[in-house]
Amino acid sequence: MTSALPFDDFRNLLATLPPADAAAEARVRALFAKADKPKDSLGRVEDIAAWLAAWSGRAPPAVNRPLVAIFAGNHGVARHGISPRPVAATANAVELCAAGGAAVNQICIANDLGLKVFDLALHIPTADITEDAALDERGCAATMAFGMEAVAGGTDLLCLGDLGVGNSTIAAALFAALFGGKGADWVGSGSGADAAMQARKAEVVDAALVLHGTSLRDPLEALRRVGGREFAAIAGAILAARMQKIPVLLDGLAATAAAATLHAANPAALDHCLLASLSPEPTHARAAGRLDLRPLLDLGVSHGEGAGAALAAGLVKAAALTSSGMAAAVR
Repeated sequence: MTSALPFDDFRNLLATLPPADAAAEARVRALFAKADKPKDSLGRVEDIAAWLAAWSGRAPPAVNRPLVAIFAGNHGVARHGISPRPVAATANAVELCAAGGAAVNQICIANDLGLKVFDLALHIPTADITEDAALDERGCAATMAFGMEAVAGGTDLLCLGDLGVGNSTIAAALFAALFGGKGADWVGSGSGADAAMQARKAEVVDAALVLHGTSLRDPLEALRRVGGREFAAIAGAILAARMQKIPVLLDGLAATAAAATLHAANPAALDHCLLASLSPEPTHARAAGRLDLRPLLDLGVSHGEGAGAALAAGLVKAAALTSSGMAAAVR
């Protein structure tokens, strides 16, 4: 970081986002129009291929190095009993992924996807957002920068997921900060919270909103104050992908909430992103609607760990092959 404040570099990036490659998108749509098929008969498959071309600059598009990146973080606010799972479950899930036994491992094998899981200091939960900011500005900025490294090895489709006990409450706090409303408007059952636990989740969100007050009007301040490490890392990964012309698939509440902070800073910040799937949480659909994100899949998957993004990546790969194969036939 070369600027006076850690967030300044990210604010500059958000103010200078590269645009889509309109010519590449137009070429893909023109190829579909020339193909021997009824007009628009492939529906969203054509739109996905055109989106890939627009944000990769390749027409027809290709997906040769897809990557699922999962960011795992723990939250101090979990001490309020907001999740039916113990905090240790986050590390256990990371270990299961590392051992190849998680659902996402099998989906990645089925769709020939790369997989990286990032442990974001699980042994040091963020601060309790009802008492303090989750992260200081330097720590939040450093975690965003770490998230940007997810694309360092090279990828042409980035699929983002999360792991973190209690992070549905953090997502609710971010949605309330960015979109307005109270805790009860944004909390849900998460990983199986009953009515009493959901009431505690709402109380936690309300307490955080009161504590941080008008500071939450700044999206990056909201991210550091009521967010968490996996949220900051996902936000950084989304930004890095945009700067390097890599299309992104978002999955789950946490990724959607992280994306929402960027959208609040610049409404064009998510144009290179598609929402992979919609969780059963009613608030996920509401937030997606506010961000104008229409899910590719609606399978009722609330499992987390990027499973929905990995499933949707298979569809995106198929759209790319459909475009390139039909283009070859047209020629």
